[in-house]
Amino acid sequence: MTERLKSIVAQISPSTSGLSAITTKNPDDVVITLAIRTPLTKAHKGGFKDTTLDGLLVKTLKQVVAQSKLDPAVVEDICCGNVSDAKAAYYVRAAMLAAGFPNTTSGSSLNRFCSSGLKAVQDIANQIAVGAIECGVAMGAESMTAGGDRLERPFIDEILENPESRDCMQPMGQTSENVGKDFNISRERQDRYAAESYRRAEVAQKAGWFDDEIAPIKTTIKDPKTGEEKEVILTKDEGIRAGTTFESLQKVKPAFLPHGDRSHAGNSSQLTDGAAAILLMKRSKAEALGQPILAKYVGATVAGLPPRIMGIGPSVAIPKLLNQFKLTLDDVDLIELNEAFASMAVYCLETLKIDHNKLNVRGGAIALGHPLGCTGARQIVTGLSECRRQKKKVLLTSMCIGTGMGMAGLFVNEQL
Repeated sequence: MTERLKSIVAQISPSTSGLSAITTKNPDDVVITLAIRTPLTKAHKGGFKDTTLDGLLVKTLKQVVAQSKLDPAVVEDICCGNVSDAKAAYYVRAAMLAAGFPNTTSGSSLNRFCSSGLKAVQDIANQIAVGAIECGVAMGAESMTAGGDRLERPFIDEILENPESRDCMQPMGQTSENVGKDFNISRERQDRYAAESYRRAEVAQKAGWFDDEIAPIKTTIKDPKTGEEKEVILTKDEGIRAGTTFESLQKVKPAFLPHGDRSHAGNSSQLTDGAAAILLMKRSKAEALGQPILAKYVGATVAGLPPRIMGIGPSVAIPKLLNQFKLTLDDVDLIELNEAFASMAVYCLETLKIDHNKLNVRGGAIALGHPLGCTGARQIVTGLSECRRQKKKVLLTSMCIGTGMGMAGLFVNEQL
């Protein structure tokens, strides 16, 4: 009763600032009690090249059960963000049952392109906040080995009559070149940003900073020449190209001609396989179950912009989210910004005047890879791990979304 009264008083009492409001602890807060991910492996030739989407899901969910030590029956819903596979909902349901969750636990999949993992977190968190469920798992998973997000046919003529509708058909690489040309972001600036992404990721991996966020995954890999299969345990990200420099990136040929000559394989996100999972519940539920509270989910939002420059989506989503909670970037300690392309990362960094020292401290998708549906959840896992390492409190995550949107999420680390 005392705790409930404190919660009511906190909710009706005016806060002295937006920061104090989001860091106040209440029993009804939606909190994160586990945040893990698989290693990120190279699509088509890496450790998960022979692991299907349902394989990624069941292996990740088994790690959720093992690491949380939570009775799986407590989890009421599991939502997975995925972009490439229309059958993802089948795989989620089957994988969760195989991982030990009872048939009373529900499951679903969703697709909001690159922000699908964050959208899944928002979906589960919103359900908890309104009392529809008390506990759920949000995931993001993608096998880019199996497929991408390209359209298989043009839109119908009625849609193509609208110029912005036509722009939704532009390949992501073309939209990156649009950003570079429209906002005069030179290849040099893009390559310098990319080189720093690789450097940071290399430093983080060698220092072992990723170790507490990566769950070891046992899987089978097939030798492409002999067909021989062997069992392996994957523990490390594969995309980090040690020793990458600005000078070496300057030698890479443009990848998206004839649309432009500034974006290429070295300053764009890598094609990657991987998954991430976030366990969420009310604070009161976590305390009753003796679960460790890693962080508080504060909120998330989405914002739209012209599809042809979709990459700068974070530049509209981040201010919208901060305004909703009466915050500024000065209130944020660390930022995870998806590096779909260096062009968009440089634009957002410069336009929002972000302190680069608190942006993507461990590198981003240029160095680590971008499994489309996974990244929105992976950023939370990586960001909270870095918050713990630095003893920082407020984490902001954001990503661009194909067809012209941006999404951002806000979290408060409680493992100081």
